[in-house]
Amino acid sequence: QVQLIESGGGLVQPGDSLRLSCAASAHIYSNYVMAWFRRAPGKDREFVAGITWSSITWRSGTTYYADSMKGRFIISGDNAKNTISLQMNNLHPEDTAVYYCAFKSETSWVDAKSEGEFNFWGTGTLVTVSS
Repeated sequence: QVQLIESGGGLVQPGDSLRLSCAASAHIYSNYVMAWFRRAPGKDREFVAGITWSSITWRSGTTYYADSMKGRFIISGDNAKNTISLQMNNLHPEDTAVYYCAFKSETSWVDAKSEGEFNFWGTGTLVTVSS
């Protein structure tokens, strides 16, 4: 079992920036994916961004995003520390959501973006964007 703890959420105004962090407990996996999802009020949980760690050199550390997040959000991670971050810039009221950290205990040749592909989840951190 992998435990995930998110932090960094809060109340901000439109146009502000915020940085979220996720710390994972120690694990035995050498190939895995960590990602951010979010659930806005009244909506289903959706993929935000992911990062793949792999023994395949060219692929390890590769990041990928939902199309709507490209340009404003940046995911980064530290493989040795089992942590990832989400830098969110120019936030909109529509970004208001509970943001979740997720962990997939294996990699594939296709970037994982579906909720069902991930094995472990954090409890979420709330981001509220309002003036």
